[in-house]
Amino acid sequence: MYAIIDIETTGGNPKTDKITEIAVIIHDGQKVIREFSTLINPECKIPYHISALTGITNEMVAEAPRFFEIARELVEITADNAFVAHNVSFDYNFVRSEFRRLGYEFKREQLCTVRLSRKLIPGHTSYSLGILCDDLNIPVNGRHRAMGDAMATARLFDLLLSADSGNQSPVISQANRLPNNVHPGLDLSILHKLPEEPGVYYFYNLDQELIYIGKSKNIRQRVLSHFSNNTTGKAMQMREQIVDIGFETTGSELIALLQESFEIKLHKPLYNRAQRRTLFQYGLYTYNDINGYIRFFQGKTSDQESPPIMCFTTKAEAKGFLMKIIDQYELCQKLCGLYPTGNHCFHYEIGACHGACAGKEPPSEYNHRAGKVIEKYRFENRNMLIIDAGRNNGERSVVKIENGMYNGYGYFDLQFAGTDQTVIHDCIKAFSDNRDVKQIIRQYLRNHAVERLIVY
Repeated sequence: MYAIIDIETTGGNPKTDKITEIAVIIHDGQKVIREFSTLINPECKIPYHISALTGITNEMVAEAPRFFEIARELVEITADNAFVAHNVSFDYNFVRSEFRRLGYEFKREQLCTVRLSRKLIPGHTSYSLGILCDDLNIPVNGRHRAMGDAMATARLFDLLLSADSGNQSPVISQANRLPNNVHPGLDLSILHKLPEEPGVYYFYNLDQELIYIGKSKNIRQRVLSHFSNNTTGKAMQMREQIVDIGFETTGSELIALLQESFEIKLHKPLYNRAQRRTLFQYGLYTYNDINGYIRFFQGKTSDQESPPIMCFTTKAEAKGFLMKIIDQYELCQKLCGLYPTGNHCFHYEIGACHGACAGKEPPSEYNHRAGKVIEKYRFENRNMLIIDAGRNNGERSVVKIENGMYNGYGYFDLQFAGTDQTVIHDCIKAFSDNRDVKQIIRQYLRNHAVERLIVY
C-alpha cells in the first residue's frame, strides 16, 4: 500500500516554515482507494510570494484546522503505507517536523517518484513534476495545490508501476527491502526503530563485539545504505557479520563527528581500522616574510610543527580555499603562493591586487586584510562556545574551545540558560584535545553555519 502525498508550505525550511495544505491519496498498487485533503492553519503569516505561487492566502487558512487537529487522521490513513512523493525528502521532512513539534515521532518507508522516474523512464530532459507530466501527457488540475499535484503524482505512479511490472527485479517493490545476504541473527525490526536524525551508530557481530562505528545526519538512511553497498568486498563482508545495531542521537552533526572520532580511537573497531582514512592531509599556514608581509602557504599537516589555520582533505581543496580568500579579501596571488614569480603577480597587472608583491602597498595595509582571514579561521589562543542544534526543540548543543584547546561538548536547556553562560559552561563533558578534533571543528565551521558562536 502507498500513501501518495503532496503539501504546500510557507517556505522551504521544515525547521522554521509550516504546512498550509496537505493531500493524501491511498493507492493499493492497482488503484486509488481513498483521498484526503485539507488546508491547514500554519499559525503564522504566509509570505506574499508564496501566496502568489500557490494561491493560498492568509484569509483562506484563517478558519482551517491546525496541524494537531488533523495529526491523528494522518497517522491512521498512512499507517503501514509507504510515503510516496515527488522529491519525497521535502514533503516527508515537513510532515515529520510538524509531528515532532507535537512530541510524536512519525516514521514511514519512503519512495521518491523523481528517483523512480529516472530509473524506470530514463531519457527525459527534466524530472520536475510539471515538465515530466507534460512529456507524459498527464493532466495536472491545480498545479502548486496539494490535491492537484498529489493526483498528478498518483497518475505518474500508475505509469511507473506499469513500467516496473515487466522487470525481473522490480524497482518499486524492492526499493525498501534489504538484500538476502544479511546475517540470519539480525532482527530486522531494529531497522524500523532507527531514527532519521543526526548521531552515531554502532554495528555488533554475533559475539557482541563492536565491529564498526559511523556517524550521519540521518542515522536510518546511512545504516540502510550499508545494507545496499556492494561496491567492495570489505563492505559486503562487514554487512554479513552485523547481528545488532546501536545508536545515539546527537542533534548536531558536529557533535556526531566529535563523538565518532573519540569512540573510534577508544574502541578501535575492526572495520574502522580497516579503513585507510586520508582526511585533513593539508593545512593552510602563515609566516611573515623579510619585508613584513603576511604570507599564506599550503602544506602537508605531517610536515609542519605549527598548527594550521585551516585543514583540507586534498591539495586541490586547499588551493580552492586560497583562491576564494584572495578574491574575498583582495590578497596577493604571489604572497599566497599561487603565482610563483620573481616579479609582481598577474592580478596586479589587471588591477585586482593592490601591489604588495611589487612593494606598492605598505605591509600594514596588506596585513590588515590578511589578518582578518587569520582571525576568522584560527581558534588558537581563543575562547569560544559553538552553539548548535540539540536533540529536541528546547535543547542546544555546545562545543567549548578554551585557549585554542578543545575542552569537550555538552547539552543545555534553553529555558534555564538564557544569557547566563555559567549554565552553558557547566554542561560541558570533558574530552581530550588532539589534532583530529581540531581539524574536524575547523572543517565544520568552514563548511557549515552553526546556530551561534560566543567568543568569551
